[in-house]
Amino acid sequence: MPERQGKMLKITLVKSPIGYNGRQKETVRSLGLRRMSQSVLIGDAPQIRGMIAKVSHLVEVEEVEAK
Repeated sequence: MPERQGKMLKITLVKSPIGYNGRQKETVRSLGLRRMSQSVLIGDAPQIRGMIAKVSHLVEVEEVEAK
């Protein structure tokens, strides 16, 4: 997966996927999010950006510099 130079995304689940369709629940799970307020660091890639766009109403995203 091609990552942009030194960019990481901090993705936080801020709203529960309960009540949304199964595809959105699976997208949240595939991003590595299991619980409310859980955050994950993922490399910035077009595939990840697409997944975030599909569940943007459930997550909060911050760009951070890779260490």
